[in-house]
Amino acid sequence: MKNIVTILCALLILAPSHAFALSVSATSAVLMDAETGQILYEKNPDTKMRIASTTKIMTALVVLEHCGLQESVTILPEHMVEGSSMYLKPGETVTVESLLYGLLLCSGNDAALALADHSAGSVERFVGWMNEKARTLGMNGTSFANPNGLDAENHYSTARDMALLAAYAAENPTFVRICSTMTASVGDRNMSNHNKLLHRLDGCIGMKTGYTMAAGRTLVSCVQRSGGRLVAVTLQDGNDWVDHAAMYEEGFAALQSDTTAFLAQEGRLG
Repeated sequence: MKNIVTILCALLILAPSHAFALSVSATSAVLMDAETGQILYEKNPDTKMRIASTTKIMTALVVLEHCGLQESVTILPEHMVEGSSMYLKPGETVTVESLLYGLLLCSGNDAALALADHSAGSVERFVGWMNEKARTLGMNGTSFANPNGLDAENHYSTARDMALLAAYAAENPTFVRICSTMTASVGDRNMSNHNKLLHRLDGCIGMKTGYTMAAGRTLVSCVQRSGGRLVAVTLQDGNDWVDHAAMYEEGFAALQSDTTAFLAQEGRLG
């Protein structure tokens, strides 16, 4: 009996004391405490959905685990593909770091293919690495079919899985440095970050936007403040900028509320 009481007390301490009053437009959404893994808000968190270019978070992480930033990549004709682009040209040579800026700022599908090909020797092998990494991270509702996020039958994830990925990505300083950059130049290319939250939310350290007609708008973001670090994911959400701002407002209020309640229980407030 004593053990049961102890467990219940621990659960009460860990459970959020802040009452969430959220209503997001997303079909699927998750707000997670990146430091503890605690889910603060969820809506259809395990529904398998298309994720569009938020895929490129995993692409960048796998590249960073296999390549040096200053390695040279030769662009091939087969790297040219539909959709968003950093406008690479066959025959030019670009560093891995420059391609990562093109991948994460302007969401270059061409950069994704060039990086995958260079890292693994083939796009197919690279996709295998992506799926291996997903399994390692416990992303059990995820399947990758390509490194850029273009729609494919066996390319999907869940809001919960993408939150796990974002929390992991936030621990990589090189990834954070690149995805939080507002603008970057590669040769004569001037690229701007598609993530509007970088200049709308205090403490936003970026992550990744995405869109296809089938997926709708997808967004993974991360905000770090004195109260902690949170990650938010929305899938198929036409009002994602507003929804992420609302989730963070509620989330950090919840963290502050929990801290205050814990300190009061410990007798450290007076």
